[in-house]
Amino acid sequence: MSEIIKVGMADLKTCVSPNGVTTLGLGSCVGIAVRDPATKIGGLAHIMLPDSTAIKNGQQNIAKFADTGIVELVRQMEKLGAKRNRMVAKIAGGATMFTFQGNVSSTVGQVGLRNVEATKAKLKELAIPILAEDTGKNYGRTVVFYPETGDFHIRAVGKPETVI
Repeated sequence: MSEIIKVGMADLKTCVSPNGVTTLGLGSCVGIAVRDPATKIGGLAHIMLPDSTAIKNGQQNIAKFADTGIVELVRQMEKLGAKRNRMVAKIAGGATMFTFQGNVSSTVGQVGLRNVEATKAKLKELAIPILAEDTGKNYGRTVVFYPETGDFHIRAVGKPETVI
């Protein structure tokens, strides 16, 4: 019997098939699902912000940021036996959830877009291809990822479930 492992906000978890990972409430946050198809080892990171270097406080939750959370997810997967040169990714989230006085271009209003851009840049740097994405728009998402098949189920209120 398989288990679905919950990933909190600013958190990451790994799993081995037939288990899966899920996270709730991806608004401007991005869910990064990574798997090694050969070993069926996978993981999911729920990042909140694009760049850890923008925060001056030395006490950081590395899973909170795209630049550090993705690296840590890959490290943990490699520890379980996954190989980076086989890893592939799917991403979801990065919505524009709030606009301030109609100003969508404000830094706060664009955190979702910045999260998606930072996620793509870090995955490219690590040479992990993105096979599919469901990002942007203006609604939150809940996701479930199954490393066995690579299926990334995306649910949003008032919308049909999609699988990428």
